[in-house]
Amino acid sequence: MPFILWVLFIVAILPMLLAVLGGYCRYRQFGKFDNHYPRSQQAHMTGLGARVMAAQHNAWESLTLFSAMSLLAYASGLNLADFSYPAGLFLLSRIFHPLFYILDMDTYRSLVFLIGLFSAIYIGVKAITAF
Repeated sequence: MPFILWVLFIVAILPMLLAVLGGYCRYRQFGKFDNHYPRSQQAHMTGLGARVMAAQHNAWESLTLFSAMSLLAYASGLNLADFSYPAGLFLLSRIFHPLFYILDMDTYRSLVFLIGLFSAIYIGVKAITAF
């Protein structure tokens, strides 16, 4: 299987892993889960828990972008192996982004976000120019 599809698989799992960590943080902060109004409870999280939830939301958003760029790469008819380096760079950025979010390292978080964004855009532009 081409590496870009492995990356897509991994970045699709990352938000779920962050959701588990966010649930743990929510339980630690409130002592229980409010399954009647979980979004309201999440909105009241502070500190580490709030950063984990924000990282999860960003992971879902980046998954949408990378999914679209991967679809363009596939549809372009180009060899998907040609997208391995930018896909790998995107993957690294998406692994470090939540770590920097959780550690409250905002400058580094923004830097790896931009690296991931430009990696995904590069894939899309390279794919579109093949049409």
